Amino acid sequence: MTARSQNGAPAFRLAEIRLFERPVTLRLPFRFGVVTLTEAPQAFTRLRIETSDGRSAWGASAELMAPKWFDKNPALSNEQNFDQLRLSLRHAADAYAADTAARTAFGHSAAHHAALVRQGAQTGLNALVASYGPALLDRAVIDALCRLRGLPFDAVLGRNLLGIRAEVLTPDLAGFGLDAWLSDLVPHRRIAARHTVGLIDPLRESDVAAGSRLNDGLPESLEGAIAQYGHRWFKLKVGGNAEADLARLQGIAAVLDQSADPYYVSLDGNEQYDDVDGIAVLWRTMQADPKLRRLCAAIQYIEQPIKRAAALQKSVQALSAETPLIVDESDADYDVFPQARSLGYRGISSKTCKGVYRAVLNAARCVRWGNGYFITGEDLTCQAGLAVQQDLALVATLGLSHVERNGHHYVDGFGTAPQIEQDAFFAAHPDLYSRDPKYGRVRLAIRNGSLDLRSVMAAVSFAAEAEPDWGSLAPMTLNS
Repeated sequence: MTARSQNGAPAFRLAEIRLFERPVTLRLPFRFGVVTLTEAPQAFTRLRIETSDGRSAWGASAELMAPKWFDKNPALSNEQNFDQLRLSLRHAADAYAADTAARTAFGHSAAHHAALVRQGAQTGLNALVASYGPALLDRAVIDALCRLRGLPFDAVLGRNLLGIRAEVLTPDLAGFGLDAWLSDLVPHRRIAARHTVGLIDPLRESDVAAGSRLNDGLPESLEGAIAQYGHRWFKLKVGGNAEADLARLQGIAAVLDQSADPYYVSLDGNEQYDDVDGIAVLWRTMQADPKLRRLCAAIQYIEQPIKRAAALQKSVQALSAETPLIVDESDADYDVFPQARSLGYRGISSKTCKGVYRAVLNAARCVRWGNGYFITGEDLTCQAGLAVQQDLALVATLGLSHVERNGHHYVDGFGTAPQIEQDAFFAAHPDLYSRDPKYGRVRLAIRNGSLDLRSVMAAVSFAAEAEPDWGSLAPMTLNS
């Protein structure tokens, strides 16, 4: 019989781990924080789990290797940032592969977490970078377990077949009824897509120069995205200069206010303000501007406006009482959210690149704390296929009603993936994707501002009934 932990979750060992990557080229430049992204590799993991009775299953995951987000040191090139993330994956793969013990899915993650953070620090990787590798492997482990048990992700999480023990990595949750809470989760089958407006995105179709139009059948401006997708949720990037940010927000508000329908907004500072006083100046100026009256009323929260070196050094209570502040890049480890809470932050982001277990346990904290604490769904240009589907399944299972989605806007469908891979995902998930009749490309299907997740949530896997074309991927190697 398969070995089981005390809470009934199956235990298994990791038999094989393989790492791959694929280049991704953006159709539009994406300016966020300190970088204008035009291309980046996407990492893929594939591994096999094996139980004591000889049964085994393969699982997989994928994530973009975004530069200047995990580590924003301007002295590092994009290529050096990519190699940091490759090294994080290599550290995690080596640690997981060397461990022959049978553990639960969560047990494999928890057993190596502290050591991987220490190893990262010794090799110049901050804790956020160090989280990247295990976050991808953990998702592949979850995928394999779902396939082994013949269950979708929400069932595996709801029954805690992952073996999550809250007190191990989040001792502040000791005594919380985690299993009962997980069993009561009501996953969504549809979720609103929150459209990202980057710092250099055209706002109107008339802003797109005739000679630079892509003419690929996809929108090239905020105005075009609203017309094509029916968005009502938006995420607006701000750049750290209050005067320039104000002018940019006025232009965005002029577009959003064209519709009489209600809309909802989050602001993302991407660590561009030095301290809380800087973002408070922007907020006060926005409130005083009659052109931004409706936009200000629509703002749900402000995401990580303060540089991570200062974000957890000073209380933000006064500003957060007016408009909630959340942490994103500062969320480098499991102990961050309680620290942020003590300073007045009201929420924290869920991103699969930071880890499924961190998102789940932070969501549990919100339930335990009550009183308006919340977790949000944010994107790191999740690409079509495994990456976007696993992220969607996580936030939908946690009950979120909207999530930032931007990968479909900055990359054309499946990007450089071969047609056979596009076709496989479209065939398996025709509600989530559509095929453009003119260009033949498979693309994310956003209708009336939302995504249909029925096939994703029903998949007997971690969200995907199709797989990448493994033969088209390059084995991952460090360049330095």
